[in-house]
Amino acid sequence: MAALSAEDSAGDSAEDSAELPARLRQARTALLVSYLAQGTVFALLVSRITAIQTQYGMSDGTLTVYLAAVPILAGVGSISMEQVVKKTSPRAVLRIVQPLTCLTLVGVGAGHQQWQAAVAMAAFGLCVGGLDASQAMSGVALQHRSGRSIMQGFYAAYSLGGIVGASLAWAEAHWHWGLLSLYGYSALVVVPVVIVASGKYAGPAELGKAVAEAAQAAARSIPWKPLLPLCLAMTMAYIGDATVSNWSGKFIQDGLHSSSDQMTALPYDAYMVVMLLGRLLGDGRVQRWGSVRTVQLGTVVCAAGFLLVSLAPNPWTAVVAFGLVGLGISVVVPQVFAAGGRLFPSASDAAVARLNIFNYVGFLVGSPLVGALAGGLNYRIAMLVPMVLVLLILLVARSFGARAAVPAEADTVAV
Repeated sequence: MAALSAEDSAGDSAEDSAELPARLRQARTALLVSYLAQGTVFALLVSRITAIQTQYGMSDGTLTVYLAAVPILAGVGSISMEQVVKKTSPRAVLRIVQPLTCLTLVGVGAGHQQWQAAVAMAAFGLCVGGLDASQAMSGVALQHRSGRSIMQGFYAAYSLGGIVGASLAWAEAHWHWGLLSLYGYSALVVVPVVIVASGKYAGPAELGKAVAEAAQAAARSIPWKPLLPLCLAMTMAYIGDATVSNWSGKFIQDGLHSSSDQMTALPYDAYMVVMLLGRLLGDGRVQRWGSVRTVQLGTVVCAAGFLLVSLAPNPWTAVVAFGLVGLGISVVVPQVFAAGGRLFPSASDAAVARLNIFNYVGFLVGSPLVGALAGGLNYRIAMLVPMVLVLLILLVARSFGARAAVPAEADTVAV
């Protein structure tokens, strides 16, 4: 009996070992769905900022305050979720906050008084921060387990979601569905999808020691100084991203005096389409040109895009120009994370976590800065500011080629 039991145990172990890569692939697919949904929901909000402003009767100054508050609260939500995750798991948090994010979007579409907008957008910011943190933790743990870079795929899924969301926003503007209908019906689709996908999120059975190893890596003390050039690059890139996300529609409407409501959704759509293409082709460019040259070219393309936006004689030229901005930014952000991982291969998760903070810094600086300049001067001058700030990345581009002397070791499983 003992021999039979041992044999059965060995058979079960072999079967579990054979099933593990399949479960990890399922978990990766489920997280890709989560990123796709997040990109869709975020695009549904930012692509209809002009409609939200009209529905709630906001002045440009009030809108600037609201748009600045969202990334602040997202940062609070992200930090708070880190403490919650310690007592539960990234999977448990993700299962809750993603459906809640969809419901807060419905709240944005349902109200008409500014206090209702404040409550709904505050809840949206907190939930998005928690969603961002739990997704990143899950993605890093999966990457840690697989032993190779898979985060680029999650970024691509997010970009694809952005295209879906911005396209739906254009349809709402074209056929005049109304924000509540747009957000309500979108939630009816997205919420069941993410709930079904959440059943396949990776947990202890799939990740093994990866979560603990990632946590240990994050707890290690790493110096800030080598990361500072990358932090600057991340901040400048997200100032550019925040400008497109929050102000591209307003530029079309107020800067170029377009009377077509549906045109206000197109810049972000073009931005995300080109960004997706850039991310899908980005690895090939890095292999041919190297990280430093890729970042330098991406920076110049991004700045050229903002210059063309500022000079655009008509809305369609501006749409093309915002797409050019997306092409440039598409290669910068992934290379920031990749460079951080190369600097600290034994604590790459800690480096990525620190760099990700400057995502929020860029949004916090970019959105109110561009909004204030647009209100005080005009939108064309305001669009030159992110152009100048993005060019600062050229000053630190050489940092993307830095490498650590000691390679990392990892217990990996192919996914």
